[in-house]
Parts: sequence; structure tokens; C-alpha cells
Amino acid sequence: MAAPKERHQIKIRAERAVLAAVHLPTSRFDARDPLGELRALAETAGVTAVGEMVQNRDYPEAATFMGAGKVEELERMCDELEAGVIVFDHELSPKQIGNIEKITKRKVIDRSELILDIFASRATSRQAQLAVELAQLEYTYPRLRAMWDHLERIVGSGGIGGVGTRGPGEQQIEIDRRLVNKRKTILRRELADINERKRREVRDRRLDHYTVGLVGYTNAGKSTIFNTLTAGGAHANDQLFATLMTRTREWDLGGGQRVMLSDTVGFVRDLPHHLIASFRATLEEATHADCLLIVLDVSDLAAELQLQTVEETLEELFEEVREREKKAGVDWHEPARILLLNKSDRLKDNTEMLVWRQRRPEAIPFCGRDVGGQGQAELIERIGRLSRGTVRERIMTMPLSEAKAVHFLETRCEVIDREYVDASVRMRVRIGDRQLAQLRSSGARFDVDGEPARGKAGAWKA
Repeated sequence: MAAPKERHQIKIRAERAVLAAVHLPTSRFDARDPLGELRALAETAGVTAVGEMVQNRDYPEAATFMGAGKVEELERMCDELEAGVIVFDHELSPKQIGNIEKITKRKVIDRSELILDIFASRATSRQAQLAVELAQLEYTYPRLRAMWDHLERIVGSGGIGGVGTRGPGEQQIEIDRRLVNKRKTILRRELADINERKRREVRDRRLDHYTVGLVGYTNAGKSTIFNTLTAGGAHANDQLFATLMTRTREWDLGGGQRVMLSDTVGFVRDLPHHLIASFRATLEEATHADCLLIVLDVSDLAAELQLQTVEETLEELFEEVREREKKAGVDWHEPARILLLNKSDRLKDNTEMLVWRQRRPEAIPFCGRDVGGQGQAELIERIGRLSRGTVRERIMTMPLSEAKAVHFLETRCEVIDREYVDASVRMRVRIGDRQLAQLRSSGARFDVDGEPARGKAGAWKA
């Protein structure tokens, strides 16, 4: 019996589609390829884009978002190209979708529904599956009436449509709404339990390790970098949203120094708010890291817009976490950031890289495909400095019963000398400020340069 295929390997039946967008004064897009991202999203969902239409307007049309004349033009384009689907680069209201479908006689999918479809096909973990289902129900709930109206049109004025299609009416809409609300409550409760458990795991991990999170636009190369720097395990592919779950592995920096590296779900412009809410805990995991590696695909034409989207999304998350932790009385610090100019080897010449280096001199030109690639040595050196903090020579004294603390000093610091006195050990070590703070937070009992340290377990004097 053949092994079941992974979700990302399952072929989706291709549909011919026309892509459509309305560019408003506030719209953000790459002028060199205005529908490039929508095209990539459509292809990821298994749709074949056969035509494109863009309209510039000062404001959207209330009934059809796009102007009425353009919608009629859309219908003619679909007829000529034999397209059965129209994909809009916006979130449309149920009424707008219904009006456009009535005029064009084609199925209409908005940006949110397209992204939800991709997420649904990629969700493999329980947390991701719950988050996607909740987001789908949040999207569907206000559209229930439009769905039943559509079904009534299928039934026809004579009411002849077969068993199960007659007379849905207002009563059925209310039944569906109650069912949807009940399911949403169950999903939120289960998702909240998983999210809280994940937050505890992240907090506990920070006590034991220096943590680094990979963040960036979808398909920027985060999973490839993750696999190169660690033992791997993340699905890496040249497609949008290849990774929907957070994976964490140990990253060996050399010299006995190790940190924990996490690969996270990618960001995208105008990510549906339903998905942002549902994937909040997955995205928030990045905000609790000690350092964030912002991965940017500099070979992408829309790299500048993508970096802006990532930084804006992070700021929104930071603000929410800051407010929540403040109310809880938790001292939260924003993580350090390092910008990786990834896929630098794909640039045709060095001119573009020079522009980026002038704009962001602290950034690291990077190639994450192979071990030892461009920028990896510099990144390891910089992470090593951050994880250690300022290194000083100190005298550490602790009881031999503090085996974990002794092991910490022996494996993560430079031990210059040691002396055993009764049931304790005195070690002269080179230790960083962050490593010392990490040891204090563990609750171990020890003296530093003759002064007792106060951790969770209180003070101890040799």
C-alpha cells in the first residue's frame, strides 16, 4: 500500500482564471509587476492565470468594487480566454462578490479566500488546522446569507431543484449561524489552550537557551536557512507559505556555544485579519525570541515593499505584546534584530547590493543554501556576541549539588581554573553578562566574585 501524500504534494485541479485589481491612492504594489504577488498566490493555490485587468480609481465602487464598465469588460475577457474564475486582489464584501458573479456569470474569489485556501491545504499540525478552520468560519459567517441567496438562485423561481435544495429560507440561515457560532466557540477554546501551552514552552525555553527566530516574507528562504544552520526538518520549497508551523532546533555556533533557532510562518501583504487573529500565537513566538533574523529575498523585485510589510507587522505584534505583558506585570524587552539580505547570489551585478548596503549598513549579505555560504560566518559571530553579552573574567563559587549550573559553566563558558573546597567548587571563568543573567534566572545558588547571587531559589553563601 502506497504511503499517503503530504498535503503540499497533492495536485490541485487547475482552473483558468483572470486576475483583477483596483489600484487606489493608498494601494501598495510593485509598479514593475502590479499583480505579481497575486499571480504567485493563484499559482500556489493551483489556479492558472490566463489574463489580468487593473483599474486605477480614487475610491472603490460600492456595488462592485471595480467600475461597472470594467466588470462588463471582465466578462468579455473571461469569454475570450475561456476563464471560469475571477480572482480579486482585495477582500470583497459578500454583496460585491454576488454582484460581480451576477454580471460576469463566473465564480469570484477574493484575496482572503485565496489565502485561506492555501493555508487550508498546507495545515498539518493540530494548531494550524484549528487556526485555519477558525479563520474560515470567521470569513464565512457574514457571507451565510449570500450563500443561501446563491442556492435559491440555483433552485430557480419554480422551486424545482431536487431533494434538499427547496426552501432554505431565513430559518435555515439562523440554524447555520448558531452552528457556526457554536463551532467557533469550541475552536477558540481548544486553540487558546494550545496557544497558552506554546507560550509557556517559549518562556521556559528562554530560561535555558538564547533563542533566535527567523521571520520574513513568505518564500524569502527562511526554511532553507533553518535547514542549513541546524539539523533541519523544515519543509523548504520555492513556493508561498511552504511552512505554516513553527519548528525549533539547536544551532551549534561552535566553541561549545549553542542557541535555539525557530522557523516561523511567513508574512504577506494584506494578510487577512481572520488569519492574523487565528495564527496570533504562532506569530507571537517570534516576539518572545532574544533575537530576530529578518530574512529578505533581495533578488525579488518587490523586496523593498516586502521588508516594509514585515517590519510593520512586527511593530503591530510588538505593541500588542507590550501592552499585554505590561498589564500582567511582566518585564518584556523587544528582541534584537539582524537583517539578512538573502539570495544575494542571484543578483545579476553588485549594484543592487551596494544600494541595500548604503540603505541598511548593518545588514548582512547572505546565502543560505549551502553550509558556509556568504555571510554565515559573520552571522554566527554576531549571534555569538549577542548571546554572550559583554564577557568578563569572574570567580564563580557554588555547591557541587548544583550540577546543572556547573555543567552550564563547563560547556558554555571558558573555564580558566577550578578549585574544590569541601562540598563546593570555585571556578575562574570568562562569562558573558547574558550568560550570567541566564544562570541567575535558572534559580541556581552561587556566588559571583564573593557576592551571593539572588535567583529563584534565593541567596547562597559559600
